[in-house]
Amino acid sequence: MQDVGDLAQVSAMTVSRVLKKDPRVSAATRERVFAAVDRLGYRLNETARSLRLGGSGMIGLVVTNLANPFYSRLALGVQEVLTAHGYRMLLSNSGEQAELEPGLVNGFIEHRVEGLIVVPAGSRQRHLADAMRHVPVVLAARPPAGLDTDCVLVDDFHGAREAVACLLAEGHTRIAFLGNPPALYTGAERLRGFWAAHEEVSVDPDSTLVRQGLVDAATAERATLELLGLPDGPTALFCANNRITQGAIRALYKAGTRLPLAGFDDFDLSDVVGLPLTLVSYDADDIGRQAAQILIDRLTRQDTETPASRRVTVPTRLMRYGPQPDVRSGRRPTPSDS
Repeated sequence: MQDVGDLAQVSAMTVSRVLKKDPRVSAATRERVFAAVDRLGYRLNETARSLRLGGSGMIGLVVTNLANPFYSRLALGVQEVLTAHGYRMLLSNSGEQAELEPGLVNGFIEHRVEGLIVVPAGSRQRHLADAMRHVPVVLAARPPAGLDTDCVLVDDFHGAREAVACLLAEGHTRIAFLGNPPALYTGAERLRGFWAAHEEVSVDPDSTLVRQGLVDAATAERATLELLGLPDGPTALFCANNRITQGAIRALYKAGTRLPLAGFDDFDLSDVVGLPLTLVSYDADDIGRQAAQILIDRLTRQDTETPASRRVTVPTRLMRYGPQPDVRSGRRPTPSDS
């Protein structure tokens, strides 16, 4: 900044005022300063400036799987709010490996982030309790385990229950459940919704049609093909997330059947697949936006009494695609339906 001032024949303080768009600086002075900036290739060091003002201006976000569109949308929602408040986002991916998460969190703390938003990969969250001694922490998509901190969740239980209830209302009593690892909060809640929907209509689910621990589309495809090959297989499927749904769809096409399918998470092109689909939809961006806003609220209330932790639940809605059965007649789609 001093070099810019020397070239423009003004003080470093005047250069600072020009870059801050101070209206008290004359147009002629601004023109000389910007000409010097262009000639020298000067760039404002925002990190150093933020540290002088008492913070880095950066927020860390840890997600579990960037390959999943859900987490990409969540990150966009976080970035939208942070940008509006003058913060920058640092992003890291744990790959659902809980053992990697403490290192990612500690790395952000070492880089002086002012707050953290974390999608926890597991239920052991001692490292998050340690992080909370330094910065506020908000959890997204999965709740805290033994921590008193803010979180933003999806209504996993009710979304799953409503989707499975649609299949039951169509007359299906042999519904397969294809789920992610049961240790995950989302997997457990969506299985709980699956069972609750059956209990409400006094139907006992067949436990031989339950498959858990599916981690991607490939494992879901194999599990679905296995279920379809059973002598007394399912007449409909419920999938616990979008990757599992996509794997199940591939299996249905390979098997040449069009069983009705309900799943958690809407996804691109779901309306042109041609299968009878009932998908639990919600605004993934809004999860990120709300988590970021709660964190901003924490950061801006440092001079007041610390508010109680907040738990926000994002609602879900059902989307129906493809040929749907005539519930009044009890007719279900057949492979010949288009």
